[in-house]
Amino acid sequence: MSRLNSMMRRLAAQADGLEWGNTMVDSLSGDFLDMGLGNGRTYDHIREIAPERRIWVIDRALNCHPSCVPPEEDFLQGEAEEMLKKMSADGTKVAMAHYDFGFGDKEKDVAEAARLSAMIKEIMLPGGVLVSGQPLVGFEQVRGPTTVAPERYYFYRT
Repeated sequence: MSRLNSMMRRLAAQADGLEWGNTMVDSLSGDFLDMGLGNGRTYDHIREIAPERRIWVIDRALNCHPSCVPPEEDFLQGEAEEMLKKMSADGTKVAMAHYDFGFGDKEKDVAEAARLSAMIKEIMLPGGVLVSGQPLVGFEQVRGPTTVAPERYYFYRT
């Protein structure tokens, strides 16, 4: 498979997963969290499918498309560990989170996701959903949307 085809599959899986996750937490009160803003495509999609939710965003830097800049009060700029600890200390409760942090090195990315998993768990509501490009630990892995091949994207319930 070409890298272009692989990227298209990943983006389709991501969109389908976010839409699935949004329906799964419809009855939960709580915020949403996008971990890894990048150029803002995912954040933009989340705010389109869940306009009534507060959407927190964590990233090291604000480098997104100008149309995708989150409100200043919802953007937590810095290292993930520090920002997740801040959210926990502030009592933030998240119904759905999307995990997309990465260095571009699969082994390093998987290790980072595992390391941050416990901190993510601290802010998730019971029954919440995680949609992730990397495997996470300490959560119940569930079958996401049937349009997404297993192991293409990861889905968890808390």
